[in-house]
Amino acid sequence: MNRTTLSFIAGVGALAAVTGFAALTSPDASGASPAKAAAELPVERTSLVCPAPSSSDLAETTYTSFTPVTKGAASDGKAELLSAGEESGAAAGDKSAKGEKAGKGEKAGKGGRTAADKPVLTAKEPGKPVTEDASGADSPALVGTADGKFAPGWTVQQTTQVAAGTGRGLQGVNCTAPDTEFWFPGASTAPDRTDYVHLTNPDDSAAVVDIELYGKDGALETTVGEGITVQPHSGEPILLSTLTSEKQDNVTVHVSVRSGRVGASVQALDDKLGGDWLAASVDPTGSLVLPGIPKDATAVRLVVFAPGETDADLKVRLASPSGSITPAGNETLHVKGGMTSAVDLGDVMRGEPGSLVLTPSDHFVPVVAAVRVVRGKGAAQETAFIPAGRAVGKRATAVDNTAKGTRLSVTAPSATAKIKVTASAGSEGGSAVSKTYTVKSGTTQEVEVPVPSGLKGTYALTVETVSGGPVYASRTLTSSLDGVSAFTVQALPDDRGMVAVPEADEDLSVLQK
Repeated sequence: MNRTTLSFIAGVGALAAVTGFAALTSPDASGASPAKAAAELPVERTSLVCPAPSSSDLAETTYTSFTPVTKGAASDGKAELLSAGEESGAAAGDKSAKGEKAGKGEKAGKGGRTAADKPVLTAKEPGKPVTEDASGADSPALVGTADGKFAPGWTVQQTTQVAAGTGRGLQGVNCTAPDTEFWFPGASTAPDRTDYVHLTNPDDSAAVVDIELYGKDGALETTVGEGITVQPHSGEPILLSTLTSEKQDNVTVHVSVRSGRVGASVQALDDKLGGDWLAASVDPTGSLVLPGIPKDATAVRLVVFAPGETDADLKVRLASPSGSITPAGNETLHVKGGMTSAVDLGDVMRGEPGSLVLTPSDHFVPVVAAVRVVRGKGAAQETAFIPAGRAVGKRATAVDNTAKGTRLSVTAPSATAKIKVTASAGSEGGSAVSKTYTVKSGTTQEVEVPVPSGLKGTYALTVETVSGGPVYASRTLTSSLDGVSAFTVQALPDDRGMVAVPEADEDLSVLQK
C-alpha cells in the first residue's frame, strides 16, 4: 500500500501527533548524528473500516474488537465502531431528497450519518474481546477510531455465516486501516463468480478512486473504473462485472486513490465453491510469503501479478513441517509484466499444513500474489483466500477464536525463530494463558493453540516474535454449516501498535526564540 512520503519537518510533526512528542537534532560537522537510538512508544490514535458484510438475508455477522495490553499506553481512551452510509451521494445523506425529514434531535450529516447515531460496538478494556452481532442484508459498512489505551494494536474481525446461496459458507475479514493503494490478485469476472470491491471512506471529505483490472493478457478495458467518488463516511460496493465486459477466471484488481483515503477489500462469491473476503496483498516486492495453507486443502491456486513492463521469474517453494520442498512440476513460475498469471497446484498439501514462499529466480522484479484455497469435495466445497502478507514483526493479533474451531500456522522462511502466543481472556469469562514455541528455519508449524482457562465466549490470539528470524502467521476459523466444512483464513501482520521516536541530545526549543 502506498503511503505519501513526508518531508523531514512533516515527518517530525506526524510523530508528534501520534506519540505526543518527537524531537530530532541535526548532524554534526563530521556527518555523525548525535541523536540517540529511537525509543518505541505506543501509538495514541488509530482508525479502521469494515466493509458491508453481505447482501444475503440469511447472513449472520459477528464483530469482535480487541486491544492487547500494551506497556506504556495511556491510562484512558476509547474505541468504537459507527455505521457508515450504505450509499454515497445525495441519496444517502439527504433525507429531504426522498421527502423525509430528520427526526427530532437528529441532524443529517454527510454520508447518511445523524448526530443521534450510537456506536455499533464499544470496547470495554484492553485484554478482553468485545463482540456484537448483526443479521440480514441491511448491515452497513462501519468506520471506527481508537485512542489512548485502546489504540496500540487495535484489531477488529468481521465474521459472517451465510447459510445458502452464492457465497454460502464462512466469510471473514480483518477490518483495515484506510490507505491510498491496494492490490488484489485472485479476483475474477468469470460467469460463476460475483466479486465486489468494497470501498469505505472514513473521513469528512470525499475520496476519488480509480480501479484497474488486469487479466492474463494485460489490462482489461473498463468503462467506469476511473474517478469513482466515495462520499464522506460512506461505503461503496463496486461489482467488478459492471466495470468490464471481459470474462476471466483470474484477475488482479488495483485500487488507487487520487484524493483522500479509503479502506478496500474484495468480496469473492462463487456459485458452487462458497465465498470469502480477499484481503489486499502486501506491496509489490521481490520475495513473498503466503502463510498458513490448511493441511486438508483439496485444491490450491496461486495467482501472481507483476506491475510494470518487466517479466518476473520466481522460484516456488512450499515450507512444510519438515522443511522446504518444491511442488512437483511447479518449481518456477514465469510472470509477464502487466499480466496476471495463475497456476493450479492441486492437492499440494498432502495432509500437512504449509506456506508458499516465492523468491526471484534471477533478477529482482516486484510482484503481488494470493492463493485461493478449496476444502471439501463435490457440493460440500468451500473457498478461502490467503494473500502475500507482512511478517508478524513485534506483535500481531487474530480475534473471534473459539475453543475447537481455531488453527494457527506459523512460518519461519529464512531463520529459526522463537515466538510467544497469548490467548486472551474470553469475551464472557476466562483467564489469559501464554505458550512459547520454536519454529525451525524453512518450516511451517501448526502450533497447539492455547485456550484461556475457564473460557466463555470467544478470545483473541496474540503472536509476538521473541527471537530469531522473521515469522509469518495466519489463523484459520472452521465451522460446520449444513454439512459443509466452512472456513476462513486471516493473516497476522504486524499490528503497528508502536512507533519509533528519536530522542534528542539537546533541547531544540531555543531555536524557536
